[in-house]
Amino acid sequence: MRMHKKSHLEERLAACGDILTVADLKEKNMKLASQQRELLDYVKIFGNSNPVHLEVGCGKGGFVNKMAVLHPDVNFVAVEKISNVMIEACESAMAEEIKGVHFLICAAEVLPKYIPEHSVERIYLNFSNPLPKQGYVKQRLTNPRFLKIYRYLLKPGGEIWQKTDDEAFFDYSLESFKEEGLNIVSVCRDLAAHPFEGNVITEHERKFMDEGKKIFRAVVRV
Repeated sequence: MRMHKKSHLEERLAACGDILTVADLKEKNMKLASQQRELLDYVKIFGNSNPVHLEVGCGKGGFVNKMAVLHPDVNFVAVEKISNVMIEACESAMAEEIKGVHFLICAAEVLPKYIPEHSVERIYLNFSNPLPKQGYVKQRLTNPRFLKIYRYLLKPGGEIWQKTDDEAFFDYSLESFKEEGLNIVSVCRDLAAHPFEGNVITEHERKFMDEGKKIFRAVVRV
């Protein structure tokens, strides 16, 4: 079902300009676009040199905004390619006067255009679309082509934290991590039964848990 464009979207995005970067993709070839650097200046954006964490696919921002409140000593960059969704994340952050978070409307393929090489300590992949049809395998956010991008962005020893409710996608992700030579630090196949301290429950996570679905979690290191 097609999503209706939110009213006054362009004006609302412009009003969030202090905490939002919108990708300029005049170049339609994603590979070429990613090479045309317009790197974010973290010190200019955040006013400090704190560690940087990146959420790829932040949706309405519930997770990243909570994390920014809980961890004021970390700078968060939240990425979402759908502006119709991202505007809610931005407006929530502004309404609650949340510091330490910057939003980026951008496809994951083009992240190297904006995120400096080896500048991120942790990447969050929360309930990414599993895209179960075989024809969409290369679009999965844990496909090796994306893992190569994450490796480029992460500092040595940096981590990817993944959560999903889809076991088949989870198993696919574990195989992709191995294929890309990433070190699998931990695997959990029922997060409700094995919670970890500091877990921030996303909107999707709460919904799935209420439905009795298991939540799968992996931590991998470059």
